[in-house]
Amino acid sequence: MSRRAAPVSHTPEAIRKRLNGQPNQSYLKDFIYGAIDGAVTTFAVVASVAATGLSSGVVIILGFANLLADGFSMAAGNFLGTRAEIQARDRARREEELEIEAHPEGEREEIRQIYAAKGFEGEVLEEVVRVITADKKRWVDTMITEEHGLPLSQPSPLKAAGMTYLAFLVVGFIPLITFVTEYLFPGTVDNPFLIGAILTGIAFFIVGALKSRFVEKSWLWEGFETLSVGALAAGIAYIIGLLLSPVVNGAG
Repeated sequence: MSRRAAPVSHTPEAIRKRLNGQPNQSYLKDFIYGAIDGAVTTFAVVASVAATGLSSGVVIILGFANLLADGFSMAAGNFLGTRAEIQARDRARREEELEIEAHPEGEREEIRQIYAAKGFEGEVLEEVVRVITADKKRWVDTMITEEHGLPLSQPSPLKAAGMTYLAFLVVGFIPLITFVTEYLFPGTVDNPFLIGAILTGIAFFIVGALKSRFVEKSWLWEGFETLSVGALAAGIAYIIGLLLSPVVNGAG
Protein backbone atom coordinates (compact mmCIF):
# COMPACT_ATOMS: atom_id res chain seq x y z
CA MET A 1 0.00 0.00 0.00
CA SER A 2 1.32 3.43 -0.90
CA ARG A 3 1.96 6.16 1.63
CA ARG A 4 -0.82 8.25 0.12
CA ALA A 5 -3.42 5.50 0.50
CA ALA A 6 -2.39 4.46 4.03
CA PRO A 7 -4.38 7.14 5.98
CA VAL A 8 -7.63 5.86 4.42
CA SER A 9 -7.37 2.61 6.39
CA HIS A 10 -6.88 4.55 9.62
CA THR A 11 -10.07 6.56 9.58
CA PRO A 12 -12.29 5.96 12.64
CA GLU A 13 -14.84 4.09 10.51
CA ALA A 14 -12.25 1.83 8.90
CA ILE A 15 -10.58 1.08 12.22
CA ARG A 16 -13.92 0.28 13.87
CA LYS A 17 -14.88 -2.06 11.02
CA ARG A 18 -11.51 -3.81 11.10
CA LEU A 19 -11.47 -4.31 14.87
CA ASN A 20 -15.09 -5.47 15.08
CA GLY A 21 -14.66 -7.98 12.26
CA GLN A 22 -13.39 -11.51 12.62
CA PRO A 23 -9.62 -11.77 12.12
CA ASN A 24 -8.60 -13.35 8.83
CA GLN A 25 -6.83 -16.64 9.35
CA SER A 26 -3.83 -17.18 7.10
CA TYR A 27 -2.75 -20.67 6.13
CA LEU A 28 0.32 -19.53 4.24
CA LYS A 29 2.53 -20.67 7.14
CA ASP A 30 1.10 -24.19 6.89
CA PHE A 31 1.69 -24.20 3.15
CA ILE A 32 5.28 -23.00 3.45
CA TYR A 33 6.37 -25.52 6.04
CA GLY A 34 4.57 -28.34 4.25
CA ALA A 35 6.32 -27.32 1.05
CA ILE A 36 9.76 -27.22 2.69
CA ASP A 37 9.32 -30.64 4.29
CA GLY A 38 7.90 -32.14 1.11
CA ALA A 39 10.77 -30.92 -1.05
CA VAL A 40 13.46 -31.92 1.46
CA THR A 41 12.24 -35.41 2.29
CA THR A 42 11.21 -36.41 -1.23
CA PHE A 43 14.43 -35.16 -2.79
CA ALA A 44 16.42 -36.91 -0.07
CA VAL A 45 14.72 -40.18 -1.02
CA VAL A 46 15.28 -39.53 -4.71
CA ALA A 47 18.94 -38.67 -4.15
CA SER A 48 19.66 -41.75 -2.06
CA VAL A 49 17.97 -44.10 -4.51
CA ALA A 50 19.47 -42.42 -7.58
CA ALA A 51 22.94 -42.74 -6.07
CA THR A 52 22.56 -46.52 -6.00
CA GLY A 53 22.01 -46.53 -9.75
CA LEU A 54 18.55 -48.07 -9.55
CA SER A 55 15.98 -47.53 -12.29
CA SER A 56 13.62 -44.60 -12.63
CA GLY A 57 10.77 -46.93 -11.73
CA VAL A 58 12.26 -47.65 -8.31
CA VAL A 59 12.89 -43.94 -7.73
CA ILE A 60 9.27 -43.19 -8.61
CA ILE A 61 7.86 -45.92 -6.36
CA LEU A 62 9.88 -44.92 -3.30
CA GLY A 63 9.44 -41.23 -4.01
CA PHE A 64 5.65 -41.49 -4.22
CA ALA A 65 5.56 -43.72 -1.14
CA ASN A 66 7.35 -40.97 0.79
CA LEU A 67 5.24 -38.26 -0.82
CA LEU A 68 1.92 -39.79 0.19
CA ALA A 69 2.80 -41.35 3.54
CA ASP A 70 5.12 -38.71 4.98
CA GLY A 71 2.88 -35.93 3.69
CA PHE A 72 -0.13 -37.46 5.42
CA SER A 73 1.88 -37.91 8.61
CA MET A 74 2.90 -34.26 8.62
CA ALA A 75 -0.66 -33.11 7.88
CA ALA A 76 -2.02 -35.31 10.67
CA GLY A 77 0.55 -33.89 13.08
CA ASN A 78 -0.44 -30.35 12.13
CA PHE A 79 -4.13 -31.21 12.56
CA LEU A 80 -3.62 -32.69 16.02
CA GLY A 81 -1.29 -29.88 17.11
CA THR A 82 -3.66 -27.13 15.98
CA ARG A 83 -6.63 -28.87 17.60
CA ALA A 84 -4.66 -29.29 20.83
CA GLU A 85 -4.06 -25.52 20.93
CA ILE A 86 -7.79 -24.89 20.55
CA GLN A 87 -8.58 -27.42 23.26
CA ALA A 88 -6.03 -25.80 25.59
CA ARG A 89 -7.65 -22.41 25.06
CA ASP A 90 -11.14 -23.82 25.65
CA ARG A 91 -9.96 -25.47 28.86
CA ALA A 92 -8.37 -22.23 30.06
CA ARG A 93 -11.63 -20.42 29.31
CA ARG A 94 -13.67 -22.89 31.35
CA GLU A 95 -11.22 -22.64 34.25
CA GLU A 96 -11.31 -18.83 34.22
CA GLU A 97 -15.12 -18.80 34.15
CA LEU A 98 -15.21 -21.06 37.21
CA GLU A 99 -12.60 -19.00 39.04
CA ILE A 100 -14.46 -15.76 38.35
CA GLU A 101 -17.62 -17.28 39.79
CA ALA A 102 -15.82 -18.74 42.83
CA HIS A 103 -13.29 -15.98 43.55
CA PRO A 104 -14.39 -12.76 41.83
CA GLU A 105 -12.32 -10.45 44.02
CA GLY A 106 -9.16 -12.49 43.49
CA GLU A 107 -9.69 -12.52 39.72
CA ARG A 108 -10.42 -8.78 39.79
CA GLU A 109 -7.12 -8.26 41.60
CA GLU A 110 -5.37 -10.19 38.83
CA ILE A 111 -6.79 -7.76 36.28
CA ARG A 112 -5.67 -4.88 38.47
CA GLN A 113 -2.09 -6.17 38.68
CA ILE A 114 -1.94 -6.98 34.98
CA TYR A 115 -2.79 -3.41 34.01
CA ALA A 116 -0.75 -1.89 36.80
CA ALA A 117 2.25 -3.64 35.22
CA LYS A 118 1.33 -1.89 31.96
CA GLY A 119 1.67 1.51 33.63
CA PHE A 120 -1.93 2.25 34.66
CA GLU A 121 -2.42 3.60 38.15
CA GLY A 122 -4.82 5.47 40.44
CA GLU A 123 -8.32 6.24 39.24
CA VAL A 124 -7.49 5.32 35.66
CA LEU A 125 -6.41 1.85 36.75
CA GLU A 126 -9.58 1.36 38.79
CA GLU A 127 -11.71 2.49 35.86
CA VAL A 128 -9.96 -0.01 33.56
CA VAL A 129 -10.60 -2.80 36.07
CA ARG A 130 -14.24 -1.77 36.43
CA VAL A 131 -14.88 -1.70 32.69
CA ILE A 132 -13.19 -5.04 32.00
CA THR A 133 -14.83 -6.90 34.89
CA ALA A 134 -18.27 -5.46 34.12
CA ASP A 135 -18.61 -7.90 31.21
CA LYS A 136 -17.85 -11.56 31.92
CA LYS A 137 -16.84 -12.42 28.35
CA ARG A 138 -14.52 -9.43 28.15
CA TRP A 139 -13.13 -10.38 31.56
CA VAL A 140 -12.45 -13.98 30.50
CA ASP A 141 -11.02 -12.88 27.13
CA THR A 142 -8.61 -10.60 28.93
CA MET A 143 -7.45 -13.39 31.22
CA ILE A 144 -6.99 -15.72 28.25
CA THR A 145 -4.71 -13.32 26.41
CA GLU A 146 -2.96 -11.59 29.31
CA GLU A 147 -2.55 -14.37 31.89
CA HIS A 148 -2.38 -17.46 29.70
CA GLY A 149 -0.85 -15.83 26.62
CA LEU A 150 -3.28 -17.59 24.29
CA PRO A 151 -4.90 -16.13 21.17
CA LEU A 152 -8.67 -15.67 21.09
CA SER A 153 -8.96 -17.27 17.65
CA GLN A 154 -7.23 -20.20 15.98
CA PRO A 155 -7.06 -21.46 12.41
CA SER A 156 -9.20 -24.44 11.45
CA PRO A 157 -7.28 -27.68 12.18
CA LEU A 158 -8.75 -29.32 9.08
CA LYS A 159 -7.83 -26.43 6.79
CA ALA A 160 -4.34 -26.17 8.29
CA ALA A 161 -3.79 -29.90 7.74
CA GLY A 162 -5.20 -29.75 4.24
CA MET A 163 -2.95 -26.85 3.28
CA THR A 164 0.08 -28.68 4.68
CA TYR A 165 -0.72 -31.84 2.76
CA LEU A 166 -1.42 -29.93 -0.46
CA ALA A 167 1.91 -28.11 -0.24
CA PHE A 168 3.75 -31.31 0.59
CA LEU A 169 2.28 -33.05 -2.47
CA VAL A 170 2.72 -30.17 -4.91
CA VAL A 171 6.25 -29.09 -4.01
CA GLY A 172 7.35 -32.59 -3.02
CA PHE A 173 6.45 -33.82 -6.50
CA ILE A 174 9.02 -31.52 -8.11
CA PRO A 175 12.01 -33.87 -7.53
CA LEU A 176 10.02 -36.65 -9.21
CA ILE A 177 8.92 -34.74 -12.31
CA THR A 178 11.92 -35.62 -14.47
CA PHE A 179 11.90 -39.28 -13.41
CA VAL A 180 8.19 -39.60 -14.21
CA THR A 181 8.76 -37.90 -17.57
CA GLU A 182 11.65 -40.20 -18.42
CA TYR A 183 9.64 -43.24 -17.35
CA LEU A 184 6.62 -42.31 -19.47
CA PHE A 185 8.65 -41.00 -22.42
CA PRO A 186 12.01 -42.79 -22.50
CA GLY A 187 14.89 -40.79 -23.92
CA THR A 188 13.30 -37.36 -23.37
CA VAL A 189 15.43 -36.51 -20.30
CA ASP A 190 19.16 -37.16 -20.52
CA ASN A 191 19.89 -36.74 -16.79
CA PRO A 192 16.70 -36.87 -14.70
CA PHE A 193 18.54 -36.51 -11.40
CA LEU A 194 20.53 -33.42 -12.41
CA ILE A 195 17.56 -31.58 -13.91
CA GLY A 196 15.38 -32.62 -10.97
CA ALA A 197 18.01 -31.31 -8.57
CA ILE A 198 18.04 -27.94 -10.34
CA LEU A 199 14.24 -27.68 -10.27
CA THR A 200 14.16 -28.68 -6.61
CA GLY A 201 16.84 -26.11 -5.78
CA ILE A 202 14.71 -23.40 -7.38
CA ALA A 203 11.71 -24.61 -5.36
CA PHE A 204 13.78 -24.53 -2.16
CA PHE A 205 14.78 -20.93 -2.81
CA ILE A 206 11.24 -19.76 -3.63
CA VAL A 207 9.73 -21.42 -0.56
CA GLY A 208 12.48 -20.00 1.64
CA ALA A 209 11.85 -16.53 0.24
CA LEU A 210 8.16 -16.88 1.10
CA LYS A 211 9.08 -18.03 4.61
CA SER A 212 10.81 -14.69 5.20
CA ARG A 213 7.36 -13.13 5.70
CA PHE A 214 7.03 -14.97 9.02
CA VAL A 215 10.56 -14.61 10.39
CA GLU A 216 11.12 -10.96 9.40
CA LYS A 217 14.41 -11.60 7.66
CA SER A 218 15.68 -10.89 4.18
CA TRP A 219 13.94 -12.97 1.52
CA LEU A 220 17.31 -13.45 -0.13
CA TRP A 221 18.84 -14.79 3.09
CA GLU A 222 15.92 -17.09 3.80
CA GLY A 223 15.93 -18.33 0.22
CA PHE A 224 19.60 -19.29 0.34
CA GLU A 225 19.27 -20.71 3.86
CA THR A 226 16.43 -23.03 2.83
CA LEU A 227 18.33 -23.97 -0.31
CA SER A 228 21.39 -24.80 1.82
CA VAL A 229 19.41 -26.97 4.23
CA GLY A 230 17.81 -28.83 1.35
CA ALA A 231 21.16 -29.31 -0.37
CA LEU A 232 22.69 -30.62 2.85
CA ALA A 233 19.86 -33.13 3.35
CA ALA A 234 20.12 -34.25 -0.27
CA GLY A 235 23.91 -34.50 -0.04
CA ILE A 236 23.75 -36.71 3.04
CA ALA A 237 21.14 -38.93 1.40
CA TYR A 238 23.19 -39.14 -1.80
CA ILE A 239 26.35 -40.13 0.08
CA ILE A 240 24.43 -42.82 1.96
CA GLY A 241 23.12 -44.09 -1.36
CA LEU A 242 26.65 -44.26 -2.76
CA LEU A 243 27.90 -46.14 0.29
CA LEU A 244 25.06 -48.64 0.05
CA SER A 245 25.29 -48.98 -3.70
CA PRO A 246 27.62 -52.03 -3.62
CA VAL A 247 25.29 -53.76 -1.18
CA VAL A 248 22.16 -53.02 -3.21
CA ASN A 249 23.71 -53.87 -6.55
CA GLY A 250 25.33 -56.97 -5.09
CA ALA A 251 22.01 -58.11 -3.71
CA GLY A 252 20.44 -57.56 -7.08
